[in-house]
Amino acid sequence: MFKRVGLFLLTNLAVIVVISIIVNIFGLNKFLNENGLDLTSLFIFSLVIGFSGSIISLLMSKQMAKMAVGARVITNPLNQEEFWLLDTVARLSHKAGIKMPEVAIFEDMSPNAFATGAFKNDALVAVSRGLLRSMNQNEVEAVLGHEIGHVANGDMVTLTLLQGVVNTFVIFFARIIGYLVDRIILKNISENVGIGYMAASILAEIVLGILAMMIVMAFSRYREYRADEAGAYLSSRKNMIAALQALSRSKEEPHLPEQIKSFGINGKGLMTLFSTHPSLEDRIDKLKKSL
Repeated sequence: MFKRVGLFLLTNLAVIVVISIIVNIFGLNKFLNENGLDLTSLFIFSLVIGFSGSIISLLMSKQMAKMAVGARVITNPLNQEEFWLLDTVARLSHKAGIKMPEVAIFEDMSPNAFATGAFKNDALVAVSRGLLRSMNQNEVEAVLGHEIGHVANGDMVTLTLLQGVVNTFVIFFARIIGYLVDRIILKNISENVGIGYMAASILAEIVLGILAMMIVMAFSRYREYRADEAGAYLSSRKNMIAALQALSRSKEEPHLPEQIKSFGINGKGLMTLFSTHPSLEDRIDKLKKSL
């Protein structure tokens, strides 16, 4: 958890610095005028900045994911296992009503898998070597169904849009807080905002960003239940439960990079509010109750 929050803080700070430089160089800070804050201009500015990063990340998600884990896309199967993977993904994708995604393997001995991509019909499903070694074919099939469920449900796009909305309001309110600190607390009466505005805005964005992360993570946990139901439908409920039980027995911790961790099958966290996945026990219980 601390690694995740630390990475968030550093990334968020870097984004703020870059935005500030761009704003100053190109004179985009038109939401500041002699009468104070122009809230309409500020909101439009926040909207553009808030959605730009999330949409660009979505469009680059497949390539970034491949590079992050060193995934090898299966174009020419090298063995029977890879033939089976392609055939299984093709069958499950057809049942889910989407075009077959790219299928890849990454060399990690922790049991995991993820799906990503900007479009339902141009996605990527990747499984770790550890997943293939620790599960039987029925269990792997269920995991593949789970990931294809993410694609068919449009989870990558929905999560990106939610992140864009969250980013917008974080940027918007952080600058209002910065302005109030500069004018009321620091009593800056000059035409331009001072260093207090910038410092307070950065601090406010970090704090608000952490709070906003809880909203995004709550949605992430919710969609895991939906993907489990998709895995149960595309494979079988028995197979999906068995796959989650196999994950819970695993002694290997998941090692997916932070930028794609929320699209994986596995997830363990010390703080529920900042976890991308519900506990495996809760997911198993929910599947059993819907039998």
